[in-house]
Amino acid sequence: MQRVGETMRRVLTNATLIDCVNPRPVPGASVTIERGRIVEVLDGSRSPITRGADVIDLAGGYLLPGLWDVHIHPDYLASTGASVAEQTAVFGHRLMEALTESGVVGVRCAGAAHFMDVAWKRAFDADQYVGPRVFAAGYFLTTTGGHFLTSGHARECDGPYGFVRAIREQIKNGVDHIKLNLTGGIMGPAWDRHTHSFLLDDELEAAFAICRKRGFPVIAHAANAETVLAAARLGAHSVEHGYAMNAECVESLRTHGTWYVPTLAISHLTADQARDPWEKRWDEEPNLAPDLCHRAGAAPDLHRECLRQALATGVKMALGPDIRPLKEAALLEMGLWVRDGATPWQALLAATRHAAQLCGVGRDLGTVEVDKRADLIVVGADPLENIANLRQLRLVFKDGRIVSEKR
Repeated sequence: MQRVGETMRRVLTNATLIDCVNPRPVPGASVTIERGRIVEVLDGSRSPITRGADVIDLAGGYLLPGLWDVHIHPDYLASTGASVAEQTAVFGHRLMEALTESGVVGVRCAGAAHFMDVAWKRAFDADQYVGPRVFAAGYFLTTTGGHFLTSGHARECDGPYGFVRAIREQIKNGVDHIKLNLTGGIMGPAWDRHTHSFLLDDELEAAFAICRKRGFPVIAHAANAETVLAAARLGAHSVEHGYAMNAECVESLRTHGTWYVPTLAISHLTADQARDPWEKRWDEEPNLAPDLCHRAGAAPDLHRECLRQALATGVKMALGPDIRPLKEAALLEMGLWVRDGATPWQALLAATRHAAQLCGVGRDLGTVEVDKRADLIVVGADPLENIANLRQLRLVFKDGRIVSEKR
């Protein structure tokens, strides 16, 4: 059976276009899609050819690229006794929900047990289910007694060859990138602190060397200045968190061309910091234990300053909150970016164009341009006026097909 948007022409008319190339919205725009790709983009001064096409009048709605979340994990269900099958099923549901409820068209996983992210990537790519584009990590790798062992998504390694062997195992199982936890975090037991660096120099060198040799990007969980500098020097593709960076770290990220994913939600979403209704609702859920909230609440000031320095100096940045549920995560993180000093345009780019570039698919996705895949959303009001307007979701397209409609 032919699917509209893949094999026939579809024309979206009367759109207010935010293409994530030019920061000025274009009223009265039209976008034509054939075989899942954008073949024409017109401003309001010209009319598209609609004969024989499936025409959708967007009634002035704001048309823009779909959103991305480049730091996700499945729910932490291992400690609940849930089976692998149950954990995998829940993860798939969460991914599909993020696409249809929030317009998240692409995700980059930063650690998932049993390679469940690889499984869902393959299922979505084969059109067995309708979900976002998934870039998979498999397990995240840390030392014995390393970071976030209770998540169920960690694999403990020791010594240079221990890391090399684990990375080869990850590659064998179909991952897209390698996640290395170089430090502790701000939410863990006493032996898992963000000030602690876990890997010895020879372990670091070996892990990065095998990734370079095999051509796999490294996602570096690096919370303190020492490991941020080491990750950038050794060629990490991205540094996550960076709660306690300094000006030298920010400059190193810039000069090495290392991506920075701040994950503001981790330090900013404690109950005493919640401001808008969505943040308060998130905090009403039992997301964090009280002692972890206390530690997270001690970090936001420096974390906020790291974001501002990175924005001011031109560090490459993309959006990834590292929280659940996935359908709320990206929207909450974008609000935190704006609260901390980013413009709505900067936050939107981080969740669209820059996120696609980070995942290596910027030529195909992340903006509304001719020849790109038609992963698009329509919202009811201008997100450049108020980033929360992204919550007024009307339509979600993947490859030009409508996968969610809320008009």
